[in-house]
Amino acid sequence: MATQRKLRLGMIGGGEGAYIGNIHRIAARLDGAWDLVAGAFDADAAKGRAFALANGIAEDRAYGDTAALVAGESGRRDRVDAVAICTPNFTHYPIAKALIEAGFDVICEKPLTATLVDAVALEELARISGRFVGVTYTYSGYPMVHEARVRIAAGEIGKVRSVQVEYPLEWMATPIEQQGNAQAAWRTDPRKNGRGGSIGDIGTHAYHLAGFVTGLKLQALTADLATFVEGRALDDNAHVMMRYAGGARGLLWSSQIALGNSNGVRLRVFGETGSFQWFQEHPNELTFAPLGGRVQTIKRGADDLSDDARARSRTPPGHPEGYLEAFANLYAGFAEAIRARAEGREPGVLGRNLPLAHDGLKGVAFVEAVVDSAESGLPVWVTPVAI
Repeated sequence: MATQRKLRLGMIGGGEGAYIGNIHRIAARLDGAWDLVAGAFDADAAKGRAFALANGIAEDRAYGDTAALVAGESGRRDRVDAVAICTPNFTHYPIAKALIEAGFDVICEKPLTATLVDAVALEELARISGRFVGVTYTYSGYPMVHEARVRIAAGEIGKVRSVQVEYPLEWMATPIEQQGNAQAAWRTDPRKNGRGGSIGDIGTHAYHLAGFVTGLKLQALTADLATFVEGRALDDNAHVMMRYAGGARGLLWSSQIALGNSNGVRLRVFGETGSFQWFQEHPNELTFAPLGGRVQTIKRGADDLSDDARARSRTPPGHPEGYLEAFANLYAGFAEAIRARAEGREPGVLGRNLPLAHDGLKGVAFVEAVVDSAESGLPVWVTPVAI
């Protein structure tokens, strides 16, 4: 049997000092499906090239900017198969548009774009062009998140009544954007981050997680945004009440000023006959509480898990897997989806149920609706693109 070659990956942004760029590189390497061969890693072309060379990129594939990467890779027989976008939000749309129009598949950091207008345009471009656009909603990469999704879809807890999801952080509890923190600086700048602060940065993760696991479609919401740090231009705390099609209700909390919390992603789903709870700081366990029965802890790696969960598990029970592995599951899934399309077949289990361009569009629509509600003080019916 012929050896399957690695897919060739390019990267825009994510260079020296960029946290998320290194996460993408680790995740892409973990399963041996990708080989990073090209990139434009910094807005400063010289710094980007230096970073590329220091990380083993050939000199002729160490590009100064997106345009140079597109021009350089388009003429190669060994051109990259996909390009990861690891830049601030406001740059996602022009970069992704240029890549898609040049015939490249895209892996994009969330949110998909900084504005709803751009998200609609980009999703349409991806759909019409047939290019693959994956969005790194990391928490949909966890095996036990998939296990909960499969069990809820199978009716194990009956009709869903209530969903509670939260994402609290403490890292911006002080005005670090005014003290030289570059990551915080662009995330608190509406021109670069978009209209939503904590709701756009981490609330969109929580929103996607809730919908991914339950399959519920958001219908309307009422939001309260707060900015507790003096002088900050965007929200750093969000409370959102949500109404789903079919009658279920939801509560979402995202916060960047929640002292004592590092990455406290938590999901609770309550149905007519049971509930599931998942906490990212204990990611290998899913708590199941059936009506009238004993509370059970379902562990990652168990033999009786769904194919969806087992395909995303690498080690036996007791050997913990976490954030990097979840991110790597997305990259493995993106690779499988791209290979399947090229080979004219249906993707295997890893290449299904991935966060794609339409999920990114829904996330941007959610943020817009939250900000609209908070500014008006009224409930907002979610735009049809979010359904």
